Amino acid sequence: LEREHLAEEAKSAALRARTEEMRSSILTAVSHDLRTPLAVITGAATTLRDTTSELPREQRRELLESICEETRRMERLVRNLLDMTRLASGALEVSREWVPLEEVVGSALTRLESSLLNRAVTARFPPELPLLAVDPVLMEQVFVNLVENAVKYSPAGSPIELGARRETDAVVVEVLDRGIGLPPGTEERVFEKFYRGQHPGVVGAGLGLSVSLGIVQAHGGTLTASSRAGGGACFTVWLPVKREPPPVPEEAEMVP
Repeated sequence: LEREHLAEEAKSAALRARTEEMRSSILTAVSHDLRTPLAVITGAATTLRDTTSELPREQRRELLESICEETRRMERLVRNLLDMTRLASGALEVSREWVPLEEVVGSALTRLESSLLNRAVTARFPPELPLLAVDPVLMEQVFVNLVENAVKYSPAGSPIELGARRETDAVVVEVLDRGIGLPPGTEERVFEKFYRGQHPGVVGAGLGLSVSLGIVQAHGGTLTASSRAGGGACFTVWLPVKREPPPVPEEAEMVP
């Protein structure tokens, strides 16, 4: 009984330590990664408020664009924090719908349009891909995170590629870049909460890949990372196809 009691105390102490570590990491992420965009927004808004009549039109447009971009950045960070909290508590609900992969990826690319202005982005999806029974909102966030990660860790102007293929019982999607790739031994670490590579100038809370992994696993799939030959990284999403989508009903003929 005494050994059992000591074991329970050790478990409780370890749980408290992990909770405190996560709390500290969240506070660090919020204090740093929210403070930066807030400072930019405040500075741009203050400049517009105090000198509107004196600023050239182009400079006003740049300030407004900065406000919009930093607001979008905050929105993605907050969304990832909320998703991570729901994943950790087991409260993430997957509301499945039959949707085409192209629609989900297209919505993700639209959300990142301003970040992809100077990028050559190619998306190759064969027409025989089946509809997927996934939560479109959550899966869109997965591809937002993966493409945003490719933007962060590859040179400005370098291409980003997305491709998909049908396997026997799954659809496989790849997001590829031509950046610095993954240091050996970090292929699994990149999915840890708050993990960030040692790359100067790259901002972020280190949550995007961890959240993406949790969402894909909630769909019964897998997410892996690897380096590409010739430089760059490849993130592979494997989504199971357990049953065929329902047939699309034919449109009724119009009666004059």
